[in-house]
Amino acid sequence: MKIETITVFQVDLPLEHPYWLSGGRLKFETLDATLVRLETDTGLVGWGEGTPWGHTYVPAHGPGIRAGIETMAPFILGLDPRRVLDVERAMDLALPGHLYAKSPIDMACWDIAGQAAGLPIADLMGGGSRTPRPIASSVGAKTVEETREVMERYRKRGYVAHSVKIGGDVERDIARVRDVESIRQPGEIVLYDVNRGWTRQQALRVMSTCEDLNVMFEQPCETLDDIAAISGLHASPVSVDESLVTLQDAVRIAHDGLAQIFGIKLNRVGGLTKAARMRDIALAHGIDMFVMATGGTVLADTEALHLAATIPDDHCHAVWACQDMITVDVAGGRGPRNVDGHLHLPEAPGLGVHPDEAALGDPVGEYA
Repeated sequence: MKIETITVFQVDLPLEHPYWLSGGRLKFETLDATLVRLETDTGLVGWGEGTPWGHTYVPAHGPGIRAGIETMAPFILGLDPRRVLDVERAMDLALPGHLYAKSPIDMACWDIAGQAAGLPIADLMGGGSRTPRPIASSVGAKTVEETREVMERYRKRGYVAHSVKIGGDVERDIARVRDVESIRQPGEIVLYDVNRGWTRQQALRVMSTCEDLNVMFEQPCETLDDIAAISGLHASPVSVDESLVTLQDAVRIAHDGLAQIFGIKLNRVGGLTKAARMRDIALAHGIDMFVMATGGTVLADTEALHLAATIPDDHCHAVWACQDMITVDVAGGRGPRNVDGHLHLPEAPGLGVHPDEAALGDPVGEYA
């Protein structure tokens, strides 16, 4: 089996509501999605997606994915997509770094491999828990009142997990954390995501003040060095997200005890193949996980769900899905959707959901 054609589509994904990070430092209204179609000489077709969260969040942007695929295409064509390690090595040789550009190709290869084997990707990877995974909402608000309003909107959709965005103002952040904890319902999972929005002193002030609440904080500072510098000065559990990019990052975090939770974003780390190694590092060191698409359609959410299903139930807190935040559905309602705040693993071989090509518009690139 060989990859015969690579077709690239670009789709704008408007958000249902304007979205704020780090206490209003960053605002997002539309996501730039790249969908990739791999066709093989046997007729099997696989789909991948890469949707960065804008271009100001981390070093990733939609046009960069498409330029990266154009650069890598000559090195990928003719390879067997079932041999995901061969494809991974070819991409890494063709384009060092730029992991976010490689993720949709990796995803499409796993889709084809699963179809060829007659198995869902999670089963092919050796996991495949059928325990529904809680969906974590993403509460991009700025004030106590807005936070309550957004959380309640998600609760009405059945959500039991929430990622509450904070950062940028110590007193405001302490007030928001304490208010959310005062209204937290039994069984709810809440992660307070700073998105690198604190300096070291700001992080220590908030995390020390909130130690009595025993809550989880994600990416409190800009770098791993910053997180390491304060790690012995507070007692709050930490999740690392934006600073978890490479396998070397995962090894350092685990070895040095910088975090108790990994926030694995598949597009950021380069796809399922690389993310699976991070999962294993986490499990070997007793580190729990949240699994997330960086953003995007039901395709990206489904990829995250497959990885989450390979993690033992007790070690996977939740998945984050973007489909309830956007106003465009490229798959006509198919694929894993919110059921009482959870996603259920699809039983179809491969990814388990493909888009309607008519919803994607004309290709913006084709390589053969």
